[in-house]
Parts: sequence; structure tokens; C-alpha cells
Amino acid sequence: MLKVPDGWAWDFWIAQDTDRFHLYFLNAPHSLGDPQRRHRAARIGHAVSTDLRTWEIVGRAFEAGDEGAFDATATWTGCVVRGDDGLWRMFYTGSRFLHPEPEYANIETIGVAVSSDLTTWEKLPGPITRADPRWYETYVPGEGWKEEAWRDPWVFRDPNGSGWHMLVTARAKDGPLDNRGVIGHAYSPDLQEWEILPPLSDPGAGFAHLEVPQVAQIDGQWWLVFSCGPNTLSADNPARQGDPGTWALPISAPHEHMDVRAARPITTSFHYSGRLVADRDAQWSLMCFIGAEPGSDFRGVISDPLPVSLDADGYLAVDDAAFDSSPL
Repeated sequence: MLKVPDGWAWDFWIAQDTDRFHLYFLNAPHSLGDPQRRHRAARIGHAVSTDLRTWEIVGRAFEAGDEGAFDATATWTGCVVRGDDGLWRMFYTGSRFLHPEPEYANIETIGVAVSSDLTTWEKLPGPITRADPRWYETYVPGEGWKEEAWRDPWVFRDPNGSGWHMLVTARAKDGPLDNRGVIGHAYSPDLQEWEILPPLSDPGAGFAHLEVPQVAQIDGQWWLVFSCGPNTLSADNPARQGDPGTWALPISAPHEHMDVRAARPITTSFHYSGRLVADRDAQWSLMCFIGAEPGSDFRGVISDPLPVSLDADGYLAVDDAAFDSSPL
């Protein structure tokens, strides 16, 4: 697993070149004292591996922006794709907190950096996408939600045509505050110009947010994976009585409407921000970051991959108890 010396690691994403896996992950130092403070201090780390288990930490992808920039406070979760021009693009969340601690209000937007080698990155001017008030909730001081949610981009090629789609953690502009979580959507013909589109899921599905969305096709079936813990489920979501973390849902297509009410949890909240990962033999597994069980300290490490399978109902399943935290 990945452990950061003297620091916490959490959300992550992976790119693969010819001989290595490149892991990009959020991290912050233990010197902050309280792990809840890590979000303001988050930076994107970089590690490499040949087997998804033993990692060599390379360093930091890039720094936060200057004062007043869209990513002035922190750089948050993203993804990496390779364009037709051969360049790698990292789409990431820029976070700009509006007030000093302990206030949480922040504006989240999406930026992009480019690289030819997955190691040296150049940030381009941004943001490139942000919440469109026609469909999405935007921040109003003293009202509504604590943040303007537009984060965790997942970018992929259109499977049936040309262009690219971006899925985003977002919130609808109407409905009960704890039930507005939706999958935001944008489209680009070229990875440069983006059009914001209506969400791919409906509010009222039981979630305040659907974090770190990912779509992947396994044996011909498309899946949506996202994360939502018990504290950010709506008051009427029956899963509040359990301890969900990462969720999965079979979908007909990755760029069409998704009924997230049918999603099922596949891990506890101790194993959050799950990502589906294919190894070099095209075998699919799930990786998560290991957080904190009730009454325990926040661990802040990234797990080894665990194989995924299908349960009796045809849903993705993983042996949550098999995530090994013993080395911690």
C-alpha cells in the first residue's frame, strides 16, 4: 500500500504508461495536527509502481495557484487522460477557500495541466469548467450548502462517437439541501473547449453529494462507482443506518441518464474513494484510501488492490474485510 512519510494520503487516480502505473494522490502533512485540516492543505503527490502494490514516491505534481487564483488554496481530486496529440492531461479540482479557518466556504472549479511524460506538468489557465447556475447549485453566502460543489472530474472518450465527456461531483439547484447530489456533466470535442450540460442523474436520490465518480466497462458492462458516507446521505436514505463508503451501479452507458437510487454500497466508510483499476493482465480490482473507523485515528493510506466480482444480483462486490490495514 502507499504510505506517505509524516503525512496523510487520501483521494487518488491512476494513469498507465508502457511499463509503470502512475498514482496521483491528495496528501497533507501530519504537522497540521488534526486530519480534518488536511483539505485546505491538500496537494497532489505522485508515485510510481509496476504492480499497484509497491510504490516509489516521486514528488509533487505542481503547486497551488497564486492568491486569487481558482486553485489558490488547494489542489484536489482529478484524473489523467491522453489526448490525440499525445499529451497527457490532468484534470483536477481547484479549491479557493473564502475565509480563514475554521470557516469552510469554498468555491470548486476544474483546471487542467499537461505533460509529455506524466512527471513534469504545466498548468494551463483556468478554470476550464465550473458550476452553471442553470442546472447546478452555486454558493450564496449565508444560504444553502457550505461550498460550491464542482469537483472530482472524471474524463473519458465518448464510447460511441467523437469527443470527450467529463463527470463531476455537483449539486442540483433545487430540493432539500441534503438531497441535491447529482453527477454533473460536460462535453468537449477536443479536451480544450467545454460545454456544461444538465446533470446525468436526478436530485432526490438520497445523496448530498456523489464524490469521486468513475465509469468503467468490465466484460461489456458499464459501471458507475462513487463515494458517499453516512453523514452525507439524505435523512430518508435507509443506508444511513449502515456505514457505506464506496458505491457501485450498473449503467447502460457512461454518458446517459443514471438512476443512482439503485446504487449499492460495496465498502464501508473506512474504505473510501474507491477506484476500479485494471492490472497488466486486464484483471479488475478496487483500491480505496483507508480512513478512520469509529473511535480510531485517521489512517490516511492507499490500499492494495482487491479483486472485484459479481454478487448474486449481478452487482459489483468486494471483500471489504480483506483490505489489509495491519501494517498501519
